[in-house]
Amino acid sequence: MAIPTGSSALHDALVILGAAGIVIPAFARFRITPVIGFILVGILAGPHGLARFADQVPWLQTFTISNPHSIEPFAELGIVLLLFSIGLELSFARLRSMRRLVFGVGAAQLFGAGLLIGLALLALGENSKAAFGLGIALALSSTALVLPISGTSGAVGRNAFGMLLFEDLALVPIVFVLGSLGSTAAGFGALAQTLLIGGLTVAGMLIVGRYLLPPLFAQAARTKSPELFLSATLLVVIVASLLTLSAGLSPILGALLAGLVIAETAYRSEVETVVLPFQGLALGIFLITVGMSLDLERLLHEWPKVLLALGAVLAIKTAVTAGLLRLNGVRTGVAAEVGVLMGSPSETTLIVLGAAAQAALIDAETAAFWQVVTALGLTVTPLLARLGHDVSHRIEMRNMERQTPNEVEAPKVARTIIIGYGRVGQMVAEMLEAHGQNWLAIEGNIDAVSRARRDGKPVRFGDAKRVATLEALGIESAPAIVMTMDDHVQAARLTRQLRKRFPNLRIIARARDADHAAELYLAGATDAVPETLESSLQLSESVLVDLGVAMGPVIASIHEKRDELRNAIRHRAELDRAPRLGALKR
Repeated sequence: MAIPTGSSALHDALVILGAAGIVIPAFARFRITPVIGFILVGILAGPHGLARFADQVPWLQTFTISNPHSIEPFAELGIVLLLFSIGLELSFARLRSMRRLVFGVGAAQLFGAGLLIGLALLALGENSKAAFGLGIALALSSTALVLPISGTSGAVGRNAFGMLLFEDLALVPIVFVLGSLGSTAAGFGALAQTLLIGGLTVAGMLIVGRYLLPPLFAQAARTKSPELFLSATLLVVIVASLLTLSAGLSPILGALLAGLVIAETAYRSEVETVVLPFQGLALGIFLITVGMSLDLERLLHEWPKVLLALGAVLAIKTAVTAGLLRLNGVRTGVAAEVGVLMGSPSETTLIVLGAAAQAALIDAETAAFWQVVTALGLTVTPLLARLGHDVSHRIEMRNMERQTPNEVEAPKVARTIIIGYGRVGQMVAEMLEAHGQNWLAIEGNIDAVSRARRDGKPVRFGDAKRVATLEALGIESAPAIVMTMDDHVQAARLTRQLRKRFPNLRIIARARDADHAAELYLAGATDAVPETLESSLQLSESVLVDLGVAMGPVIASIHEKRDELRNAIRHRAELDRAPRLGALKR
């Protein structure tokens, strides 16, 4: 007998929470983004999935959602919280520094891609108004998916965020323009009035928020109640969203402004902490609605047409975005990655398609077709992100090899090779320089390589997991190799390969703890330095000196204790090695 929950809000909430409880840990276990998991859950539990058979198999009603519109408000809340968290990462100074990217490259990307898509549709027989509406709708990219993947910092995240921010700001004017094209009653006067009221509302929010929010959060902080702090945060987000909504603007703009104002206060970190769990869950709900909107039956019947349409949109948007970023001075690899990442249509594409259909610019059948294309595009966005990253990696690696072929292939002097140029690698390099030792670092993060090379540091881009790459750097003549990566599996594997290939090479490796150090010794490391051991010794040294113990005896005892612990780790590795050697002899 089926549980008589139907499609009630409680039933839908239980299905969604159950899905989140399964998807997040399961996909995290296999290091796969939960974005794909939530979309698959939406496809499976939605009206085009198992819910289609709920009438024939009543018990399926318990695990499916037949009306995806019932959870759309929760999905919209997820996007609102996402934009609020983005606002928390911003500052007014950063926005000012990004104005060229937002209003220059962002505007050119949206309208350039929209124009090309519109011209393509015009050539295929669409009328001019329909081509304009579809072009501008499909030119939009997904804030809800792109930013969680790329972040808002770094070369990729910063450029993607700048263009997405312009799209979010342009959404309301786009909807108004489409309405004016479809009806003589609606005109640009209404748009101008809305923008004026919206501008005054935004200015008032920024001014009032700057003076009202600090005492509000101060009062919440004095109570030392996490619940009250969370309530104050949600109140600010909801009020800001309602204010911009009542002014005729998008509620996500209000959420962004609320985050921006709070980011200027001393309570930013605490607000980020309390909002993060809700943001992740609400975003998961949005992704489930994306999966539910994917009409599998239509996709199966029209898959060549759907794939061709999606491929054309991806190609046009990728080319326009990457080209504009290159003209703006962005590196080729970064431009390619951002272009591929932003190639898919957006969740706001669905809003603009609805507005175009309501204004009679496109018919219902056309709108339904492009909704399927949009849903499929959103579904493959994580795969596009991976593809873009791989393409960027290959481009940057090829460019780096082209820039410094002689220096890499034929090193003139013996140099210590440092694998990884993060915080640990940089410290090792500084100490080597201080004592007159030559060094060369290899790093897989192209942004870190570019920064180091601008500073004149001998850092190369490459994949240190391949021994051939290290041979090209002159590892045969290197006095030592320093491994700073924190991936214990990769570190042990590379140590084993290097020891087999170069028996006399000094291999000094960073270890997370004593067990990891023993594993590295077993793999053939000359020396392994556990982070936990060194931090505890430094802490002990500071305590003893602060208590008045003389510096000389303290340093001597620290060295003695370090040698004792390292010898114990080496002894453990030898004990582990002995049974393996015996097994090999037998």
